[in-house]
Amino acid sequence: MIPQLRTGPWNLTDLKDVPQNNYKVFSTFHCGGGSTMGYKLAGYDVLGGVEIDPQMMKIYKNNHSPRHSYLMGVGDFNKLNDVPKELMELDVLDGSPPCSSFSMAGSREKAWGKNKKFREGQSIQILDDLFFQFIETARKLQPKVVIAENVKGLIMGKAKGYVKQIAQMFNHAGYDTQLFLLNAAFMGVPQRRERTFFIAQRKDLKLPKLDLKFNEKTIPLSIAFENILDEHGRPLTPLKRGYWNKAKPGESFSKYHPKGHYFNEIKLSPNTPSNTLPAVGGLCTWMSPHYLSGNQANRIQTFPEDYNFMGIKNIYLCGMSVPPFMMQRVANQVRIQWLDKLK
Repeated sequence: MIPQLRTGPWNLTDLKDVPQNNYKVFSTFHCGGGSTMGYKLAGYDVLGGVEIDPQMMKIYKNNHSPRHSYLMGVGDFNKLNDVPKELMELDVLDGSPPCSSFSMAGSREKAWGKNKKFREGQSIQILDDLFFQFIETARKLQPKVVIAENVKGLIMGKAKGYVKQIAQMFNHAGYDTQLFLLNAAFMGVPQRRERTFFIAQRKDLKLPKLDLKFNEKTIPLSIAFENILDEHGRPLTPLKRGYWNKAKPGESFSKYHPKGHYFNEIKLSPNTPSNTLPAVGGLCTWMSPHYLSGNQANRIQTFPEDYNFMGIKNIYLCGMSVPPFMMQRVANQVRIQWLDKLK
């Protein structure tokens, strides 16, 4: 039985009623578990994962009760010689390797190949290399399927050469790979969030090509914010309030700034899905000159109402995560088109 596609508010406690398919998933770079919740909503058994940030691991354990957790980088995980047997019998290896240096919102080419200290674990790493370490994890564990979510910027401009390297490394690890650009707005998520998905099958399985097409009706924020329309977050500064007053719903403040600044400061519209929710914030309500509330960020990212953020800002964690409803759709199709055919 395929679990129903979720829309609207939900709770972690709802997972107990999801029919199980017994397919095993292990997640890397799992942050607070956005993808984990998507797999669980699709009926998968998520065994645990690898995460370098102690704070994120604490939040993940509190909300998801994993059986196997590794507080370390994937490079260190790859060196382990005593991983449990069930991690060597995975159906899906999941991961969202940090690739912020390829984001269209960043400095892009200037950041490629450079050491960078980033918040996750406060570690100095070359972010470009993490995807290759993730592929090495696939080589080590040999799951049937590998699913990697990442920024749209990976397939833009000069970054296309990096994508070619990724495909070549998957090939050397024993996998045939497909690349998809998916928009969460057509996958039950009230947010226009475009993301690339590398989905790879182990070559010996000889499965057909995966066909992913999603075209669900979009959800406007006036519907997504039902019962929390009157909430608001931090107030705008007097300067930004002036740009908020000038901006029409759906417009960026940059349209009215003389030098085009405040590009990421956007007055949302009640009639459409949200713009992409960034971890740094910047999205404002159309009702009053305030940033989003924590609960509004949850709804935009399809996080459960009872998720325990343990003191960290909702917007930061949500902005760093895969929308659970987006991953549920992908996981459902991987099951239907691939995994169920292997029984």
